[in-house]
Amino acid sequence: MIRALPDLVIEPVVRMALAEDLGRAGDVTAAACIPDGARMKAVFAARKPGVLAGIRCVPLAVLALDPDASITLKLNDGDAFEAGAMLAEVEADARAFLSAERTALNLLGRLCGIASLTRAYVDAVDGTTTRIADTRKTTPGLRALEKHAVLCGGGLNHRFGLDDAILIKDNHIAVCGGLAGAIRRAKAAAGHLMKVEVEVDGLDQLDEALAEAPDVIMLDNFTLPMLREAVARTAGRVTLEASGGVNLETVRGIAETGVNVISVGALTHSAASLDIGLDAV
Repeated sequence: MIRALPDLVIEPVVRMALAEDLGRAGDVTAAACIPDGARMKAVFAARKPGVLAGIRCVPLAVLALDPDASITLKLNDGDAFEAGAMLAEVEADARAFLSAERTALNLLGRLCGIASLTRAYVDAVDGTTTRIADTRKTTPGLRALEKHAVLCGGGLNHRFGLDDAILIKDNHIAVCGGLAGAIRRAKAAAGHLMKVEVEVDGLDQLDEALAEAPDVIMLDNFTLPMLREAVARTAGRVTLEASGGVNLETVRGIAETGVNVISVGALTHSAASLDIGLDAV
């Protein structure tokens, strides 16, 4: 079972989204059309198959506007489902629920889309030893939720931000005056629990990086023959991460070179929202 993302993390995002939608005057349509005190029942149902992520967004959105609402979650984050599956059932004040539904659907659809795309990548490399990881190419304000969705799909989380791991990229190397010097400075500054990763764009840089013994080397836009050679030269001394030019058509071939991790920005920056509907019952 996927470890649940704490409500403390999700709730501020949900409340921000509700505030954005309700604006200055609240839901004027619901206030005008729905009788005061009317109640309704509805179900969140999948229109397409996928993988569940962010189901807690539903009760948090609804309960924020109707604390007395009754919500039953039918599946857990990480569960796969078919088209037509019931994800959640709600009974609530009609005005409040209709005001909360779009926020709940937007977040749920977005996160299920990420989880479902991640599962497709994970399935594509099944049988290899390579793991699929995300990147920092996330929607501002939604990183924790989107990275949770990657976990729901069976992927790994790369660093969450700039503060939890050192990743030396080409521009850092340029300013430092060289790859070896950048790695040495990073290792001198890093605490004993902080890993150091360096990005290289060729086999010559790989050899230079190996001499400085970073924890991880990112192989940026390497061809398949270059990846195989990198794996052979490294011989398990460091973790190898392949990045760049990764899609569902290429990921299997990259994994079969023997790299440890493939990072895929598309998991979060290109995932389409999964079609989830709301049906009154």
